[in-house]
Amino acid sequence: MRRVALAGNPNVGKSTLFNALTGLRQHTGNWAGKTVATAKGEYTFEGEEYQLIDLPGTYSLAAHSQEEAVARDYIQSGQADAVVVVCDATCLERNLILVLQVLELTGKVLVCVNLMDEAKRLGVDVDLPALSKRLGVPVVGASAGREQGLDDLRQAIAVLVSADAPAAPERAPAERVTLAERYAAQVVHSAEAGRLRRQRRLDRLLTSKTTGIPLMLLLFGLVIWLTVAGANVPSALLTELFARIGTVLEGWLAPAPAWLSGLLLDGVYRVTTWVVAVMLPPMAIFFPLFTLLEDLGYLPRVAFVMDHAFQKAKTCGKQCLTMCMSLGCNACGVTGCRIIDSPRERLIAILTSSLVPCNGKFPTLIALITLFFVGGRTGLLASLEGAALLLATLVLGVAGTLACSRLLSATVLKGMPSSFALELPPFRKPRVGQVIVRSMLDRTLFVLGRAVSVAAPAGAVIWLTANVTVGGVSLLTHCTGFLDPFARLFGLDGVILMAFILGWPANEIVLPVMLMAYLATGSLVEFDDLTALGQLLTQHGWTWLTACCTMLFSLFHWPCSTTCLTIYKETGSVKWTALSVALPTMMGLGLCLILATAARLLGLA
Repeated sequence: MRRVALAGNPNVGKSTLFNALTGLRQHTGNWAGKTVATAKGEYTFEGEEYQLIDLPGTYSLAAHSQEEAVARDYIQSGQADAVVVVCDATCLERNLILVLQVLELTGKVLVCVNLMDEAKRLGVDVDLPALSKRLGVPVVGASAGREQGLDDLRQAIAVLVSADAPAAPERAPAERVTLAERYAAQVVHSAEAGRLRRQRRLDRLLTSKTTGIPLMLLLFGLVIWLTVAGANVPSALLTELFARIGTVLEGWLAPAPAWLSGLLLDGVYRVTTWVVAVMLPPMAIFFPLFTLLEDLGYLPRVAFVMDHAFQKAKTCGKQCLTMCMSLGCNACGVTGCRIIDSPRERLIAILTSSLVPCNGKFPTLIALITLFFVGGRTGLLASLEGAALLLATLVLGVAGTLACSRLLSATVLKGMPSSFALELPPFRKPRVGQVIVRSMLDRTLFVLGRAVSVAAPAGAVIWLTANVTVGGVSLLTHCTGFLDPFARLFGLDGVILMAFILGWPANEIVLPVMLMAYLATGSLVEFDDLTALGQLLTQHGWTWLTACCTMLFSLFHWPCSTTCLTIYKETGSVKWTALSVALPTMMGLGLCLILATAARLLGLA
């Protein structure tokens, strides 16, 4: 099998080309640094088998980062029969610097100028034969997203690997930038197209200090509103479906002892299906919307706008991108931290990932906002008001992330922020079908699988605490009574604090556990009528202060079990995982204590 390495700058469509050649579904994204590990795939051409090695995207082989070191070491090792360097036709000059570096290591090089269709729309024309003559290696044009030029590329690869290995051209390393500039000037011809002018105007609007942040907040507020509003119907349908299945299972378990059927149905089955019914719809909406923004090219603009704030916190601006991923699921935000090159800054991003509210916290936050701050009103105006309050909660989470990042940078993870290259790619039409499949497989189902694996045993524990009695009183009642004096210092009560403890498997079940404890039902309870829910909470002593403190603690408390497991897998350290639990918890309790104390001193509670 012939080995062919794919090298190139981030965001040149290298992973898309890898997918198109091999047929494998490899995650691709329209922002720099997405590929952080080597991927392999095979394809057959004219009876010969080829193995493609997708090297991490890198701007240089100088090995300033782990990705650069991986790419350089593999090319230098001589394991590949040929190296295909993928370039972006819309910014060829910068890409040619890497081409010249690769040519210093090996002569078996083929240059694939990708995104030719994008270049045409921007009024950019690349003279491929002239570029091939100047570089002394074959050059092929392609549009991987449209699967154009792939046959020519396969043919050129076949010819290259079959030929004798030429010697690497003699070039002085100190003239790489000059050569790249000269070659680009000779082979690239551009005319300012209307599309390019529109993109520049849009970039000025989205990256301006005056308009960039308001537009970002407005857009993310819209995404959150669409997620929340759109998830209600499918969540209700899933709940109804699981209820019918539960009825069938109840018939099957009728001969079994009551405790066993209760444990399996009211405990394991109800908690697990609750998590699925509440988590799946919002994730199935949020992640595709998020991935569409990523594919469109908007997220790098967000990172650009927020970079100054993260530099003040002495962390990496790329952390803004991982925070955006955390909005859907904190566990996804943790894995997304791989794009950060600096180990120190990557660890800061991991430790603060749970300070941004995920989809699992939205049900509790929305219910409390609706009951205590919107007044239970319905309609478009009330919906927009609730979305604005939820967005304000999100902004508070971002502020908490910046504050904790700065604290970590000044204490246990001291250091100065590293510099990094952030490319603003051209806006591109998202591939909707691929986006939906990719977001569902790579993110939604991945997170849901981890959550379910933890929710099932947790369901059994929750049922046992609610149904096993000591002295005629359930363990749950004993625990809530024990925690109550401590919880009231922070504007909460024992039931609320216990609900967060039992809700560790998934934040979605925190509110149902509260209702189960208040009603002493022995199993999770769902309230379809918000008015009845509000009356129940008021009867148990809830006020606006209780709602505020509960929202604060919902925003800032320990990560869910799925996120904790992911943090441990990413860091390989119990110490850092424990700190990721302690940091948001101390922050949440501290804010609740300040608010509750201030309200009592001012006579507001």
